Amino acid sequence: MGKTIAITNQKGGVGKTTTAINLAASLAVLEYKTLLVDADPQANATSGIGFDPKNIKNSIYECIVDRLDPKDAILQTNTPNLDLMPAHIDLVGAEIELINMPDRERMMRKALEPVKDDYDFIIIDCSPSLGLITVNALTAADSVIIPVQCEYFALEGLGKLLNTIKIVQSRLNKDLDIEGILLTMFDTRLRLSRQVVEEVKTHFQEMVFDTIINRNTRLGEAPSFGKSIIMHDANSTGAINYLNLAREILQKNDMTVMKNKDKEITIDE
Repeated sequence: MGKTIAITNQKGGVGKTTTAINLAASLAVLEYKTLLVDADPQANATSGIGFDPKNIKNSIYECIVDRLDPKDAILQTNTPNLDLMPAHIDLVGAEIELINMPDRERMMRKALEPVKDDYDFIIIDCSPSLGLITVNALTAADSVIIPVQCEYFALEGLGKLLNTIKIVQSRLNKDLDIEGILLTMFDTRLRLSRQVVEEVKTHFQEMVFDTIINRNTRLGEAPSFGKSIIMHDANSTGAINYLNLAREILQKNDMTVMKNKDKEITIDE
């Protein structure tokens, strides 16, 4: 049975969708069958991997609200081993439609259950909110990755998010773990970035991934081409960062055995 990881932070602009797309693509490149689930009405993960949301016929919305077979919504991407369950603007209305449904917090879990055995990893890109769809994603997930940007106010809102995760753990999904806090948008030129890294690691210690995602022009432009950074520029710093993150997650979950010298990809100066 595959592992389901939700990527969430109610604060926008922290690299959440970028992480969802590129972590999923990195796991796929490392030959792990991966499903990227776009659970954000903005559908940025859908467009960022090469699909026009306007042309999407079946999406996560139909799977949650209309109980559509998830296999009828899943699309193959141009990356081997990587599939997509797309989103559409209709997902905005899902929260209202779910309100009166019994077991409303578990609808995404039920929607993904039939395909969970088909994948090694399911990566869910959540919307920048703590609404019902995000609660559904946390209830469906085995663990959660929290992206935090290396900028001022980095820890703003983290307490509220961690409190929401605790509520989900106590009431809806007792097996939900925090996979880790991921530091993103690190700028080697800025002392502030280094200070934020120190502050987050001091507060959260082992919860913080060793891998840090650097600010990278190629990483920022990849979605405009409808590609992951791996497919856009495999030699870029961004691609190397996300491959390192994928390897760290595999090691953390005892899914691979590596020699120490193989644990990290280095960048030639």
